[in-house]
Amino acid sequence: MKVILSRNDTGSLSVYVPKKDLEEVVVNETPADEGRILTLANGWDLKFPTLTDDTKLPQTMEATKL
Repeated sequence: MKVILSRNDTGSLSVYVPKKDLEEVVVNETPADEGRILTLANGWDLKFPTLTDDTKLPQTMEATKL
C-alpha cells in the first residue's frame, strides 16, 4: 500500500495512509532483513523495504501490512 512517511512537529515519525484517511505515530522501529518494520500507535506493523536512516522525509513509500 502507498503511505506517506514524515516527521511530525515533535520530531517523531508518523505514517499517513490516504486510502484509510489514517495518520498514526510510529511507536516502535525494528530493523528487518530488508528495510525496517514500523509499529504504529494503532497496533499495525508495516514493513518498509526501502527505508534507510538517510531517507529524506516526507516521502510517499510502498509499505506492506504484516
